[in-house]
Amino acid sequence: MDEPIVRRARAVDIDAVVELRAEMFEAMGIAAGDAAWRDHARVWFEARIDDPRYCVAVVEVGGAVVSCALGSLRDAAPSPHAPEGGDVLVSNVCTLPAARGQGYARAALEHVMRWARSTGARRAELFATAAGRGMYTAVGFTETQQSAMRARLRESG
Repeated sequence: MDEPIVRRARAVDIDAVVELRAEMFEAMGIAAGDAAWRDHARVWFEARIDDPRYCVAVVEVGGAVVSCALGSLRDAAPSPHAPEGGDVLVSNVCTLPAARGQGYARAALEHVMRWARSTGARRAELFATAAGRGMYTAVGFTETQQSAMRARLRESG
């Protein structure tokens, strides 16, 4: 079996990262079949793939991207947990179903966390699914009392 390669994503990986993002939504019970959001996602990743404020990590096995994770350096107001302001949002952590259970998501996440520490940010945040909680706590995340709330500002389309 080929050894996994954990690396920063390149432009040639964008389609695979978008497909992994779709897989993540499907795993969360969110229908991801609409092509419009995928087109927008490709443009979004193209604009950020080389931006130092973002880190898209992928795991490649046998020449194919099987897992990824994303870190985004955010401009946030100073707080008790981040006195200088700013933090890192971790998202898009996903592995193809056939490759799950091999530690690939954790390898991509750890790559993003090394990058996050290098930014100087003091805090990273993510929204965890029940299936991912164990992995996230293993790399240092803790649960908080706050839960995400969202309001739709306009209809999509």
